[in-house]
Amino acid sequence: MKIKLLVISSIISLSAVSQIKSDEWHLTANSRQNYFGVAMANGQIGIVTNDEPLKTKEIILNGVYQPSTENGISKIVRGIEFLNLHLSINNELIKSDNIDNWSQVVSMKEGMSTVSFSFKDYASIDYTILANRAIPYSAMAIVEITPKKDIDISAFNYMIVPDELKNAKSQYRVLKDNQFLMPVFGTSAKTLNDKYTIAASTTFLFDGQTETLSQVGTEVGFAKKLVKGKKYRFAIAGGICTSKDITDPLNESERQPIFALQEGIDKLLDRHKLSWSELWKTGDIEIEGDLDAQQRVRFALYNLYSFIRPETRQSIAPMGLSSQGYNGHIFWDSELWMYPTLLVLQPELAKSCLDYRSDRLQKAKQKATIYGYKGAMFPWESDDTGEEATPTWALTGIFEQHITSDVAIAFWNYYAMTQDKVWLKSEYKVLKETADFWVSRVVKNADASYSILNVVGADEYAQHVDDNAFTNGSAIEALKNTIKAATILGEPINPKWVEVSNNIVIHKLNGINQDYKGYNGETIKQGDVNLLAYPLHIITDNEQIAKDLAYYSEKVDKKDGPAMAHGILSVLYARLGDKEKAYEHFVKAYLPNSRPPFGVFSESANSNNPYFATGAGAMLQAIIYGFGGVEQTDNGLKFNKGILPKQWKSLKIIGLGLNDKTIIIK
Repeated sequence: MKIKLLVISSIISLSAVSQIKSDEWHLTANSRQNYFGVAMANGQIGIVTNDEPLKTKEIILNGVYQPSTENGISKIVRGIEFLNLHLSINNELIKSDNIDNWSQVVSMKEGMSTVSFSFKDYASIDYTILANRAIPYSAMAIVEITPKKDIDISAFNYMIVPDELKNAKSQYRVLKDNQFLMPVFGTSAKTLNDKYTIAASTTFLFDGQTETLSQVGTEVGFAKKLVKGKKYRFAIAGGICTSKDITDPLNESERQPIFALQEGIDKLLDRHKLSWSELWKTGDIEIEGDLDAQQRVRFALYNLYSFIRPETRQSIAPMGLSSQGYNGHIFWDSELWMYPTLLVLQPELAKSCLDYRSDRLQKAKQKATIYGYKGAMFPWESDDTGEEATPTWALTGIFEQHITSDVAIAFWNYYAMTQDKVWLKSEYKVLKETADFWVSRVVKNADASYSILNVVGADEYAQHVDDNAFTNGSAIEALKNTIKAATILGEPINPKWVEVSNNIVIHKLNGINQDYKGYNGETIKQGDVNLLAYPLHIITDNEQIAKDLAYYSEKVDKKDGPAMAHGILSVLYARLGDKEKAYEHFVKAYLPNSRPPFGVFSESANSNNPYFATGAGAMLQAIIYGFGGVEQTDNGLKFNKGILPKQWKSLKIIGLGLNDKTIIIK
């Protein structure tokens, strides 16, 4: 199977070739052809790597939005790029076209990227960047130069202000506290709508003797003579802050390099590595016997972990902090595709996704009111406001209403795993309001059943349909979960919740569950019906699950279908004990969507919009909830017997649930 899939496109084979020297923790590239970078992120800022030496591609700021100049729809903001360096050796500037022996190593274990290259016969250079996991608004670039002869260098830090910011101002000053001199270089700017101020500041850190910095135009740096064979190391350290989070972002951004000056390179580095080490200790997946699968799985975990922080009350956009894809909005991608992995491996990260929704419950209630319904109607695309942020041309914004159930189900699943009644009581309002929405949204039929009319379902190819399978199924589950929560808490149960949840219709067609009323075999975007068996619990009969699988796996768009479809199919085939089909769909969930040189996810086999964290989440669910045999139940996690593909020697999942359980499948 893998051999056949490897010839899907030249892009995939390029990705495979570039990773020859990689290992289970490191992804190595030695070609800049068709380059797609990786986000070095810490949940607050994402710094995307570039194939151009000593330069980043862009910086994404979590939770900071401004209206787009094209249509006014909110868009996540790019920050000031503050780690860029102009490095000259013997008065010759290092550029993209005058270097040799380029390579890049992404360390997933330590959350760092190192680019290495040689410059003529003068020196070899390593450039490492990281967004400090321990210090959320901080980042650092470390430069190591190994001279091949005596050389003169000049190294100057410069900042790039993206076009979507305005009124940029830069300053360089040397602060003094007693005997301490603290040189700080900074740039501040405004978002185009003047809503936020963004400020970035840096300084240089040195091993041993501190160099005298100077300002030349809009750059700050130093010059120095280096001796043949004597390695020289320095760093650019600093941070970026915004008025969304901090009242005085300019001064706080300056405190970041000042703090770094007192800590030094190694202490900052150690704190960063320790924070990543703690994440991996409490949530990791080990695959023995298949290096490619091991790399892909770890890379997916790395990206999910790097796109969110605990206690920030932020969620994860489809592209995380790797780009402005989908405007950085929050979709069902968070609750249905990424959250289930975070919930069992990193519950505190998962909880932040729920906090994001809870904080915006009033806006969801407002949306329900706007459209004449009761309760809370969550937006299909959400930004910092919690109002609907979908472009007006996209019907999904109004009609893809299963998002409301997706949110409620995620809340219930957090309680189910933690059994935390205090938390459930504090967040019960989210469940109640979503239940009230559905009883106001359904329509009663002549036979006393209930329908949900005029929706867009998970199968987004079918618009304005009635009784979409996943929409109806998710509403049933959300209502039943609310009833269970009310029972636990002693809260009153609305009789309509019971009546509606027991009578929402799921249509049948020739022995299979129907995608929607009137569906007759059309191509679908993804396995809408299959979601009824997992992650929902609407269809539990294995014979029915198998029939739906056999039918809809052939209906999924083979050209442009998203990666998530195969992740779900893999889970279901694994649960039915069919390891061959489970593995086949597991591979299809990532390989066609991989882009060089590191295998970053794209949304579909024919798109180039990485990093698609949604797809990574689905692929990881195939591992945990499929091969791993893990099951979410109302009474906590259940550990069923997993299955092992013949291509693997063993599967080990570390840190499951609140007790950090480890399971091994051989």
